[in-house]
Formats: sequence, C-alpha cells, structure tokens
Amino acid sequence: MTASLARRAVAEAVGTGLLVTVVVGSGIQAAELSHDVGVRLLANSLATVLGLGVLITLLGPVSGAHFNPAVTLATWASGRRSGSGPGLREVAAYVPAQVAGAIAGAVLADAMFAEPLVEFSTHERSGGHLLLGEVVATGGLVLLVLGLERAGRASLAPAAVASYIGAAYWFTSSTSFANPAVTVGRAFTDTFAGIAPASVAPFVGAQLLGAVVGLAAVAVVYGRPVRTTDVVVPHGEPELASS
Repeated sequence: MTASLARRAVAEAVGTGLLVTVVVGSGIQAAELSHDVGVRLLANSLATVLGLGVLITLLGPVSGAHFNPAVTLATWASGRRSGSGPGLREVAAYVPAQVAGAIAGAVLADAMFAEPLVEFSTHERSGGHLLLGEVVATGGLVLLVLGLERAGRASLAPAAVASYIGAAYWFTSSTSFANPAVTVGRAFTDTFAGIAPASVAPFVGAQLLGAVVGLAAVAVVYGRPVRTTDVVVPHGEPELASS
C-alpha cells in the first residue's frame, strides 16, 4: 500500500496520539483502582504493550509506524547510504506530526477521565541514573528496530517492539519513555504517567544520545546496511518501528 506524505504524516500523528492516550489513560485508570505503585506500573506497562502492538500492526503499512522522533532520525541516518530509509522530507513531516499527536493524545486521555485538559505535570524525574536509563532504553529500541530490518525480519516488529517496551518499563530506572514526542506529550498531564516540564529537555537529550548509541551498536553488530525484501511497507518507505 502506498500513501502520500501528508497521509503518512497523519498516520504518525494519529499513532503517536493514540499511543500517548494508552499510556496516560491506563496510568490514570490504574491510579484510580490501586494504591500499590507496583500494580499501577504493571497495569500501565501491560496496556502499553498491547496498545503499541496493535498500533504498529494497523498503521505500519501506511507510515512505517515510527511514532517516535528518535526512531525516525535513526532510520534516516541509517538509510542514507542504502536509500532504504525516510528522506529529509519525511523527517520534516513526521517529527512535528509525532509531537503534535502526542500532546493531543495526553489531552484526550485527560478528557476521558474528567481530568483538567491541560495541566502540566509536577512529577519531577531527575537524576543521572534516570537519564542513563533513557539512554539504555532508546539505544536498545533503535538497535531492535534497525536490527530487525537488517535481518530481514521487519514483519516481527509489532510483537518485538511492543515486547521490548514492556520489558524496558521494568528493567530501566526511568520506566522507558524512550521517545521524545511521548515525553513532551506526557508533560501536559499531571497524572501517574506525567513528567514535569523541567525534566523534559534532559530526558529528550538522553533519548537522542541513546539513538546515537543504538546506531553505533547496529553498525558494530550488522555492519554496512543492505537492502532487504522482507518488509511490510513498499520499497523506499520506512520500516515498521516504534515507542
């Protein structure tokens, strides 16, 4: 299936928005149903895994289902030599669409649970250990996404990416935001999944550093990029990916 750049950008906005709606909405629901932080995180991570897998499956054939500026930039950087990744036009369209979608998704989740539509989070997330967690989470995500493409197994992305994010909720100190757009969106809700605006820039910086680390890991493990035929989207479009 082919789609215009405008349609692909809309798919990225919708997918990122619904992903944030899942993350924020499930966090609100979990906080209302349980006072146990561990149970809240379990419910939040499980909903995110299921929702992300569905969104990648649904929208991957349209836009590649990045839903993540770090993934978009990494696939662009990796694909420049082989011509297999998105071009600068896609990057320029995708990233603003992802950020706008993420903000809209947080507002939608707040609306569904009768929370203030826009209330900046007071949940400070600071500390070097949390930033290291974001570097690890994002680096691992980039390695996974590009590794699946290099191995000719992009069709496994819905299950593999969703599973990785679910695991990273628990094995990283930051609970794996791993996504600059989602990070920005989550600043607009003062609920369980929120992040204070002052914490956004350090998190985004760590995520972009993680994307560079992931690219380096791909180069070491897989070497020079090659073209593959096992893809879900047409030749020349970005492969299935996300967070």
